[in-house]
Amino acid sequence: MHATCVIYNPAAGRGRAERLLKTLPPARAAGVELRPTSHATHAIELAREAADEGFAKVVAAGGDGTVHEVANGILQSDRRDTIFSVWPIGSANDFAFTLGMDRWWAQRERNAPTETLEIDVGRVTTANRAVYFVCNLGVGFNGMVNGEARHTRWLKGLPLYAWAFLKALVKHFDRPTMTIRFDERVVTTPTLALSVLNGQREGNFPLRPNASLTDGLFDYMHATRLTRMHLLRYLPAMARGKLPENHRLVGLGRAARIEVSCEIPLCVHADGEFVCVPDEGIKEISLEVLPKCLRVEVFPPALYGGLK
Repeated sequence: MHATCVIYNPAAGRGRAERLLKTLPPARAAGVELRPTSHATHAIELAREAADEGFAKVVAAGGDGTVHEVANGILQSDRRDTIFSVWPIGSANDFAFTLGMDRWWAQRERNAPTETLEIDVGRVTTANRAVYFVCNLGVGFNGMVNGEARHTRWLKGLPLYAWAFLKALVKHFDRPTMTIRFDERVVTTPTLALSVLNGQREGNFPLRPNASLTDGLFDYMHATRLTRMHLLRYLPAMARGKLPENHRLVGLGRAARIEVSCEIPLCVHADGEFVCVPDEGIKEISLEVLPKCLRVEVFPPALYGGLK
């Protein structure tokens, strides 16, 4: 039995995943079993099987979509001692950034040491299913931005999501009335977008740079009656993680449980993967934090400044 199972999407990063995995040093590759995905959600199945088979470590080699599926597979397994690791390759690596593992490829030649950390995980529940997420969830406009990003193949990273943001700004600018419960506080208002973060970034934008993976709370950004001009004005600040702290149309806070009810069907993504789209007719979701339920591999704080 190999110690490590690496699950990767051969198409991730336009084939970059497969090319990079071939460069693994022989000593490291000798203890690794590679399992490519062949279709959507396949990584969930592969990760669940790998965890149940007893692999000590299961790796997501890809972007946030692969990370999302592999994490869900591990969490669906019967084992609780599996270590989850990320080798970032995709067009968005938000979770790897929060972990400090976005430097994995640069550190691998040094054979840099790693540690294990227990982190929180989010769970979103709809009328017909429950899905785990490790980094971010977006409701409304954010879901539409995610859809535009998935249909753009000629960019990656922050430029990809900035372009998708601008396309969504033209095509999908709705502010339906939502009732949102943040723990015991309830707000009913027209809502452009709700960002719920376990990590620090969504779509490469550092929306909540002080968010922690280990505090038992979500960090959220609730945008209400913002106009297109507001969004264009704040786009550069969003890219730098400098959102206005006291804007009357933007609510920032923390909560362990969030419930959303909308007058029209919702568009929701989790870690860049759709939870529901308007055609499904889902108008209500609930979110909760599952404290310290996933073991992840990280670099020691001295290598990247520390994990909050």
